[in-house]
Amino acid sequence: MFAPTPTSARQPTDPAGPTGRLATWLATTSLEQIPAAVRERAAHLVLDGLGCALIGAQLPWSRTAVEAVMSLEGAGDVPVIGWGRTTSGPAAAVLNGTFIQGFELDDYYPAAPLHSASLVLPALLSTASQLPSASGAEFLRGAVLGIETGTRVGLALHGPQMLSRGWHSGSVFGTHAAAAASGAMRGLDAAAFEDALGLAATQSAGLMAAQYEAMSKRMHHGLASRNGFYAAGLAQAGYTGIKKVFERPYGGFLSTFGEGHHPDAGQLTKDLGELWSTEQITVKIHAAMGGLHPAIDAAIALTGGRAPSADDIESIRIEVPDAIHHHGWWTPERPLTTIGAQMNIAYATAVALLDGHVRPEQFTPARLDADDVWQLIGRTEVEQVDEPQDPTWTRRGYNTRLTVTLRGGEVLTQALNQPHGGPDDPLTNAEIRAKYRALTSGVIAAERAAEIERIALDLEGQTDLRRLVDLLAAPAHGALD
Repeated sequence: MFAPTPTSARQPTDPAGPTGRLATWLATTSLEQIPAAVRERAAHLVLDGLGCALIGAQLPWSRTAVEAVMSLEGAGDVPVIGWGRTTSGPAAAVLNGTFIQGFELDDYYPAAPLHSASLVLPALLSTASQLPSASGAEFLRGAVLGIETGTRVGLALHGPQMLSRGWHSGSVFGTHAAAAASGAMRGLDAAAFEDALGLAATQSAGLMAAQYEAMSKRMHHGLASRNGFYAAGLAQAGYTGIKKVFERPYGGFLSTFGEGHHPDAGQLTKDLGELWSTEQITVKIHAAMGGLHPAIDAAIALTGGRAPSADDIESIRIEVPDAIHHHGWWTPERPLTTIGAQMNIAYATAVALLDGHVRPEQFTPARLDADDVWQLIGRTEVEQVDEPQDPTWTRRGYNTRLTVTLRGGEVLTQALNQPHGGPDDPLTNAEIRAKYRALTSGVIAAERAAEIERIALDLEGQTDLRRLVDLLAAPAHGALD
């Protein structure tokens, strides 16, 4: 297996501080030190991300992004997934991350919201293209270390509070995930990792108002992936970043982004190497923002497989916590854009009740402007409730209660703290493989999809990534064509 080969034995500015301890762990953790179950799960998360990239590559807004970015960046030697074209490493990271986030089907981490695959996979693919050779084991190690870093920075910053304040949380602390992943593949030492984390932190950004109608929401994590890729590359070249970036009291990452919200730097290294966030990543089964999934699951459970009409439903009440209320609720105006519909809890719940699922077909122009959907939206009330909806819940979660009142007076209610796929009810690896096959079935040939799956799930046995890269690079069909 791959063991890190640091560029030197240099130490961070303060090895005992939060930044220094994290940087040292990144530089010295070998693949063998990552438990086998974590590595297996990480390989399935890679597979899920690649499936999301392939279905996202030829969406209408992805095509707009490709033409715009390619006109700015031009050709290069890094493949753009699903296009048969190449561009520069930074541009490829932007586009490949945009594809993974392209249809709200990619993974997320509930405790500190970010989409790990859209951050680490593009940075790793762009990094691999710059190296003389890259193995699957190096790729897998980088993916795990990137996931662990991004989630821990998010926990330290109290990620859900970032959403409530209007930041796109994942792109704010996603730069660190990408920098850690790329830095691991580059073999950075601890001092260089400190620079990479500091360089990543100063590039963090993302405004959540993009969720209403802007294509840019889908690009935020791609931009963060590019910024992390740049951070690791600059650090490897000797370009220095902010030292002790997480603990600086003035202008540091936590002090600035967490101002007034009591960030906790201890979360960066708490149980590091013992508890693995990789095992807590949620894999989506609905094409909507992750915080809406409990309401969607509740709606599907309440209908019990039946398809009620809008005339059957008198009213809908949805109770959610602060972060979901801020992130997923505003009074929508007709017609919604696709991105707005995928973010809006009233729309997602309405189509879940009427159609029994929330898939790409729920976001076609006809469905977005359908009368029955808008009748239910007009009967929907969304309320912020911060107390647990069920007294047995001991874990923080999405704390959602859906109440549907039917025309005859019958009241149906369902409370969920997490959706299927969440930390307490994770998708099995078999379910992730089934999702991947379903996503890719309409956009690439079955034989190609099967070979990508085989390689992704056997990364540790791959001495060279070129075959996987070639399979990903070939053109894909449009999911909505």
